[in-house]
Amino acid sequence: MASSSGTSSGSSLIQNSGSEENLQALMDQRKRKRMISNRESARRSRMRKQKHLDELVAQVAQLKKENHQIITSINITTQHYLNLESDNSILRAKASELSHRLESLNEIISLMNSNYGVFGDSSMYNEPPADSFLTPSNMFYLNQPISASADMFQY
Repeated sequence: MASSSGTSSGSSLIQNSGSEENLQALMDQRKRKRMISNRESARRSRMRKQKHLDELVAQVAQLKKENHQIITSINITTQHYLNLESDNSILRAKASELSHRLESLNEIISLMNSNYGVFGDSSMYNEPPADSFLTPSNMFYLNQPISASADMFQY
């Protein structure tokens, strides 16, 4: 009997150690599987991160390109505006000059009309006028002032 009990306890030890080895092997296999899964997950995460970084770099390049185009457009528009301002300034100066010249011509016409009434007798001058502009038959247009203003040149 003693030998049978010794045998049974020995076989149970072998079963226990076998089951412990199986358990250890199963745990090691799960551990390796988890480690592989974690490595694969980390690799996918790095790939997603790299893809996102690449997209951001492309977006930065696109925004820089758009920014450069906008700056170029602003510079062209600013230059065009400055050219128009310069042209406008020149036109204003010309309009002012023409307005002053018109006033002077109207004053001359007015003086000529008033002087013609006083000195209209051509018998005082024995020589005919050298200019057909001043002949009495052509004086009807002298009574009409030239009308214009600086406002005509602004638009």
